[in-house]
Amino acid sequence: MESDNWVVQNLQNALETWNEKLAEIWQILTQSPEEFKGGAIWDVIVNIHGALQAIGYALLVLFFVVGVVKTCGSFAEVKKPEHAVRMFIRFALSKSSITYGMELMVALFNIVQGIIGTIMDSAGFGEAEETVLPAEIVEAVEDCGFLESIPLWAVTLIGSLFITILSFIMIMSVYGRFFRLYLYAAIAPIPLSTFAGEPSQNVGKSFIKSYAAVCLEGAIIVLACIIFSVFAASPPVVEEGASAVTMVWSYVGELIFNMLVLVGAVKMSDRVVREMMGL
Repeated sequence: MESDNWVVQNLQNALETWNEKLAEIWQILTQSPEEFKGGAIWDVIVNIHGALQAIGYALLVLFFVVGVVKTCGSFAEVKKPEHAVRMFIRFALSKSSITYGMELMVALFNIVQGIIGTIMDSAGFGEAEETVLPAEIVEAVEDCGFLESIPLWAVTLIGSLFITILSFIMIMSVYGRFFRLYLYAAIAPIPLSTFAGEPSQNVGKSFIKSYAAVCLEGAIIVLACIIFSVFAASPPVVEEGASAVTMVWSYVGELIFNMLVLVGAVKMSDRVVREMMGL
């Protein structure tokens, strides 16, 4: 509902900022790294990944030799067929993980994107629900005189400030997840080379687990947004007959509480996933 009242416009502008950031989050979570920001960032990451592959191959040989020295008691053990075949398979798989590391990481990301799409389809949400200011509050505020509207200015300023800050905190957390995906993709050849040696393979395993955790953060964020969208579809109850200040304070307070729950869930998505995966 359009209004010329400053108090109403201030709240509506804050809610519009919130809705824009929530819609942007929804869009980001359905994008792939290749599509994000037109793919310019991804092209740079691919070039860095390719350049680091040479270093990864050098480290692959180093970790392989160190692994052979530490796991074999003597040169005679190396000549045993079962040991030789096992070491050859380890070396071949480790080299393949570096050569096709980017493809493997993209495939893992696409699997998680499929999970996110399934969650959205199952919940019946194609986009985030918008939060709007109830018509009852708009009418009550517009009917207030100058002196009565002074307390509303203070409540509105505080509420709008909180809503705007929460909007940017939430979007920064989602952007942070995407940047971490780029960081993992760029540096991947280095930790993947540790699979060549049995003593160092835990580094590679931890890298894969951590990357999978970052990917799964998207699913947790989507679930949090869906839960909030259900809250937004059932806005806070506005008490009829109450003063405009009481109505606005009650509505803004409950709305900010719901937003805090969502922002907290988004920021804690990495911790939730790591607890699930035992990291």
